[in-house]
Formats: sequence, C-alpha cells, structure tokens
Amino acid sequence: MKFVALSLLALPFGLLAQSASQTNHYVGSDVCKQCHPNVWLNFNRNPHYKSIASGKEPADKTGCEGCHGPGGNHVAAGGGKATIRAVSLMSPYQVLDTCLACHSKDMSRANIRRSQHTEADVVCSNCHSIHKAATPKYLLAKTQVELCYTCHATVRAQFNMPERHRVNEGVIQCTDCHNPHGSFAPSWRTGTDKGMLTQAFDNEQPCLKCHVDKRGPFVFEHASVRVEGCAACHVPHGSTNAKLLRRPVVFTVCLECHNGEGTFGRENLGVFAMSSSHNMLDPKYQKCTLCHVRIHGSNADPTFLR
Repeated sequence: MKFVALSLLALPFGLLAQSASQTNHYVGSDVCKQCHPNVWLNFNRNPHYKSIASGKEPADKTGCEGCHGPGGNHVAAGGGKATIRAVSLMSPYQVLDTCLACHSKDMSRANIRRSQHTEADVVCSNCHSIHKAATPKYLLAKTQVELCYTCHATVRAQFNMPERHRVNEGVIQCTDCHNPHGSFAPSWRTGTDKGMLTQAFDNEQPCLKCHVDKRGPFVFEHASVRVEGCAACHVPHGSTNAKLLRRPVVFTVCLECHNGEGTFGRENLGVFAMSSSHNMLDPKYQKCTLCHVRIHGSNADPTFLR
C-alpha cells in the first residue's frame, strides 16, 4: 500500500487531475431535481429548458449540467459547491467563458470581451439570474431600469430632470440606445464614444431610430451633427433645459462653435463664424433657430434658413 501511495505521489499533477476527472460523469437533470426541487419546479419555463426538450444536445450542453458541469462527483459527495461548477465561486472571466460556450453566436455579443462592463468585471451573473429572474424576458435579476440604476446612479438623477427621455415611465428602455454586451466603434466622434451605443441603420447614432426626420442625407449638412453627433448640443438622458440642450439659452449653444475665432471668417474645420450683423445683446438674435430652422441639415440653404 505504501508503494502504491508513493507511486501516485510521483505522478505529475496533470495526470492526477486527469485520473480524478475520469471518475466524474454526467448524471442527467433528473438526478439534479431530486435535491433541487425548488429550482426544477419552474425550470420548464426557463429558456434553457429547450436543451432538455430537444433531446438532441450532447450531455455537456443539456439541462443543469450544461452550465454546472458533470454532476457525478457532486452526487457522490452528497452535494457541496466545491464538487460542482458553482457560478458563485467563479471568477468573472470564468462566468463569461461558461455563458459564452453557448451564447457566443449572437452578433450583439460580438464585442462582449472588450466592452466596458467586462473591463470593470461586470459579467453575466451580475445582471442575469438564471433560476430566480425578476424579469422573465432575458432572465434579468431586476427590472431593466432598476438593474442599470444599480451602478449608474448619476444617470438615475438625469432621468429625474424636467426634460428627459421617458425611461422611468416605461416608454423606452436603456437597451433601446445601449448594448450592455458591448458595441462596435461608432462612426461619429472619430470612433471614440464609449457609451456602448446600439447603432441604428448599421452605423449611425441610435437617436435616429426615433428621430428619423433628422437623419438625412442632406445637401447642406451641419458639421456638428455629422461629425460630433447629437450629444454635441443635447444631453441624451435628461436636462433642466428645453429640448435637452446643454445650455439654457439657444445662442450660447451655437456660440460654442460659431465664435468668430477663424482667421478668414471660418474656423479650422470649416464652421461659419458669427455674422457681424448679429448683435448678441439684442434679444431677437438670441433665438438662432427662429431663422435657422433646419439646424440639423437642409436641402435648400447652406445656412439652414427656412
């Protein structure tokens, strides 16, 4: 016996792990439900149940063991998290690898490994609850808005502003504009926007999904709209100013660019300087959009007049 024990100790660690794993085997979900009836009770309503219902999936992608791994050792030991693939004991990247074993084919998750959420160690199990989902659709741990507010407290404050998008009222949701699994580099702001925005019409700003009249293309485009995007003038979540503007008075928004700094009447990027006939102390010139009504782009006039 001593000789056998010494022989086993002399084996490389990899071989010992391999020999131990050979004793572990798949037992099937019917065995799991005997000890976990509370989980199994409503599992037939879970999207993951289709792996059992189809009857075509291999054992490592079927039912409970599709996520938690083979249950042979777990059953033999009489339970315990250490004998099964327990999500609560996994590192963030292990959780991600486990879920992506099946959920890696969807284009909406193509950038999940380099998304801001993943970089901050926010992974699937932080937002989704497989067995006790508060929102059955997408198996969310809470309602979507409350789930996002858990981390984004400043955004919650913005959605309580007088002017805001109606997220709290349920008219739209965060995922109408954002992709929590990561997005492709945007085609505006030189590709530097980090809001994980869901692009509309393949490569355009998500604002244009609803505000289609602002989409264009226009013969005369407003450079700030095309290059910098809507957020150059608007606060997308909420603002104390009308039309979600970044400043309370319209002309102060315009003067951020049209400030006359250009040597030849234009700024470096081709932005028109303010006309000398416009006296900004005169109230009639302080409401730029009374005359420049096509401020998002025009097909008739380069200065966006009516």
